[in-house]
This record gives sequence, structure tokens and C-alpha cells, in this order.
Amino acid sequence: MGPNPLNLASTKWAVWTVLGLPFEESLTLAIEHLPSYHVNSILQLMAGDDKILVVEDDRNLLDTLKYNLRKEGYDVVTAVDGAEALDVARREKPDLIILDLMLPKVSGFEVCRILRKDMTVPILMLTAKADETDKIVGLEIGADDYMTKPFSLRELLARVRAMLRRSKMAEVQSGAGGPVLKVGDIEVDIARHRASKGETALELTPKEFDLLAFLVRNKGLVFSRDQLLEKVWGYDFTGDTRTIDVHIRWLRQKIETAPDNPKHLITVRGTGYKLEG
Repeated sequence: MGPNPLNLASTKWAVWTVLGLPFEESLTLAIEHLPSYHVNSILQLMAGDDKILVVEDDRNLLDTLKYNLRKEGYDVVTAVDGAEALDVARREKPDLIILDLMLPKVSGFEVCRILRKDMTVPILMLTAKADETDKIVGLEIGADDYMTKPFSLRELLARVRAMLRRSKMAEVQSGAGGPVLKVGDIEVDIARHRASKGETALELTPKEFDLLAFLVRNKGLVFSRDQLLEKVWGYDFTGDTRTIDVHIRWLRQKIETAPDNPKHLITVRGTGYKLEG
């Protein structure tokens, strides 16, 4: 039997921290130099501090989600309507929000739109509707992903882990600073979480920024939808690739002069997408 990946990863990380490196620098070294499964193990060690806000007016589903998330080691706070969700989010400052769209008092759409002005917390939408329009609107106003009811609890927990992992890695990499990345007239400042096209600042949702930053780092390389789900969303399983298409569409609206005839964000038919200068 081989070494336990969790123990091995934590041991290597501990060496850097014992040497006196700051927390963020040691984790940045781990991200840069350890295999991805070791980094994931390190981030698992940090999961006990994660706080999740669940916003759901169906009490049975709310209790089910709360119970299972707590079993996974998360600190869970809840809200049953949109107004309460805004209050709890601002007071508790959660690391992730699971947000039902059909809420009393204030809709989930409006909750998402308001919170996006104040915080970059990952938001996972829950919707009982199969209507594509609802999903597109939710993603456009700032949600990171969506799941349609009824959904697999196992898949929801996997998405929660992936979203938190990506959020932590992005935060550490941003805190560590780094060069300003450029492709043509598109500029991405990772440390300041800003992007621009020429002299114009781009108003991007957190996930749009993550997607653009990844593509800029990998200029000219073609990625399939499944690869983008893995690299940008952090999903190590097959997810709904329509999420990718929606984000690509909205990103084109913001970085292309003529979105219907893109010069930067190119579709490679039958394969995926790439970013060109």
C-alpha cells in the first residue's frame, strides 16, 4: 500500500510552513510544485473553516441540505426567503451560497444581483425550472453555476467541494500577486482581479473573470468544454457543459467588438474554445 496522499501532502506543506514561509506563500508553492491531488488534499484540511449559506424555502430540502453539509464538516447557516438571505449573507460572510431562485419576498435572481455588488462569494443556483432562460439570466447576473431540481445530493456535494477549492486557489494566487497578463488589447490583472480591453474596464462576474484569466494564461490552446469545467470550475466529473457555452457567450459580449464574428474568443468546431491575440 502506498503513502496516504493526505498525509504526504500535509507533510510537504508543513515543511514549507515550518521553514517560516507565510501561509499564503506556502500554499502558493504547493499549488505550483505539488501534483493536483496533493493540493486538493491540502485544501481538504482547510475545509473545516468553510461556511455555507443555504437559501431554500422548502423546509424539507433545507433540512436535508443542512444535515448533509454539516456531515461533510461545513459550518451551515440558512435562510428561507430572499430578504433573510441578504441579511444573513452580509452578517455571516459565507464562503459559498446555495441559492434557490424561487423565493418569497425577494427572488433569488434579485438576491444574486444585489450580493454580486458587495462580494465575490461563489453562488450555486438551485432551480425547479428546466427553462433555459432562467439559467442564462442567473449566470448573467453573477451565479457561478446551477443545478436543476431534482438533483443528486452526491453531485451537489461534489460541486460544492469543487467551487470552494477553486475559490481558495484563486484567492491564494491573487494574494501572491503576479504579472499582468495580456492578449492583444485584453489585459488581465490577477492580483487586483481586474480586466480591461484597451482603455475600457471590463465588468465581469467572478466566473467570467476566472474563465478569461485561464484562457489568457493559455493563449492559443484549445480546450474542450469538459476541460474548461475541470480547469476553471474545478469539476473532476462530467458536468453540464451548457454552463460553459453561456459564459463564453456573455464573455464575448464584453471582450469582442463584434460578438457574432469573434476575433479573440474562437470556437473550434467539434472541439471547444481558444483565445487568440
